[in-house]
Amino acid sequence: QVQLVESGGGLVQPGGSLRISCAASGRSFTSYAMGWFRQAAGKEREFVAGVSRTGGGTRYADSVKGRFTISRDNGKNTVYLQMNSLKPEDTAVYFCAAKPTSALAIPTIGYDYWGQGTQVTVSS
Repeated sequence: QVQLVESGGGLVQPGGSLRISCAASGRSFTSYAMGWFRQAAGKEREFVAGVSRTGGGTRYADSVKGRFTISRDNGKNTVYLQMNSLKPEDTAVYFCAAKPTSALAIPTIGYDYWGQGTQVTVSS
């Protein structure tokens, strides 16, 4: 089992950048693919980005491709989401999630463990 705690959310102007983090505690962080999801007010939660167990593979939603970068530091049990060129439509609560997987998998659904979320607001 793994516990996840997000941090780093806040208010940023359109076009700005923000990095959010997710610290994991528990055993075997490297057994999990990690993902970021978001949920805007009145909308369903959606996949944003995912990273494989080793960090060697990533995948992104089309809406954030080229602007967001997911990475992980297995020595620190932490996953990051670097968000650049932010738009008002990126405003949402961002959730970190973990799923035990095979080495190369980067799932977009079926995550088992979730953090509490961190609010990101893009507004002038």
